Amino acid sequence: MDRDARWRVELTRVYHFSAAHCLANPALSADDNAAMYGPCARPHGHNYYLEVTVAGVPDRVTGFAADLGALDETVARSLLDQVDHHRLEEAPALAGVITTGEGLARAFWRVLSGALPAGLLRRVVVQETAKNRFEYCGEEA
Repeated sequence: MDRDARWRVELTRVYHFSAAHCLANPALSADDNAAMYGPCARPHGHNYYLEVTVAGVPDRVTGFAADLGALDETVARSLLDQVDHHRLEEAPALAGVITTGEGLARAFWRVLSGALPAGLLRRVVVQETAKNRFEYCGEEA
């Protein structure tokens, strides 16, 4: 096993955002959406937590496996600026996404995997409520 594999460290950064959404499949009627999604078919909001896990080999000089400032900037610019205190359906990064927790986790992965250096992203977790947590690790996981 090479040094890089032995020394690889995962780092999870937690972010918070508040947003409104309305669960609806555009292919269904309003009545069908109401039957499928219940009260969540009406506009409502959540205080979300977003966990972003990256992995890297700690730098020999700094000891850091990832640049937290750069990670924070990328997450803010790519996602948080679009979703915090907004309607999720209006966020460009979520165009065409049904804003379930599952849909958000996959969409956030797609955005972040394209914005971060290749191979850095390991996991995205969206916590919608105290009881609902959605984890996505990409297509290869």
